[in-house]
Amino acid sequence: MAIRKIVKVGDPILRKTSRPVEEITPRITHLVEDMIETMRDANGCGLAAVQVGVLRRVVVIEVEDGKPIVLINPKIVAFAGEQCEQEGCLSLPGKWGTTRRPKHVTVRALDLDGKEVEYTGSDLLARAFCHELDHLDGKLFTDALVGELEG
Repeated sequence: MAIRKIVKVGDPILRKTSRPVEEITPRITHLVEDMIETMRDANGCGLAAVQVGVLRRVVVIEVEDGKPIVLINPKIVAFAGEQCEQEGCLSLPGKWGTTRRPKHVTVRALDLDGKEVEYTGSDLLARAFCHELDHLDGKLFTDALVGELEG
């Protein structure tokens, strides 16, 4: 495993749409391992592959220590409610702002074994799902701000 460089806002790759993973290969497994290590090293709770320069639909999220969630080709399949909370991004260090997101979100994806998984999260986990899946479509949290960017 290795810590990868996190791409910062201003790099055009962050505005590109990531491609689906066609096959879960050792290369994808290695990418996921590196992403988890990189996310933890940066004290983040989520990271999309595009943030380490790889245009693949891969996300890792860890809101509970020691319990990373791996999502390959994820899709939001249900959402409900609304929350307005502060959000930040590892690609925009030191900046944050209030976003409007669903309070409850369900995502469906593949795990590293290629099995379909489904997760439902509320509050921080729901925000993390939305934030990281937005990255896969070239969107940043600044696109969802309801106020000014701070920091």
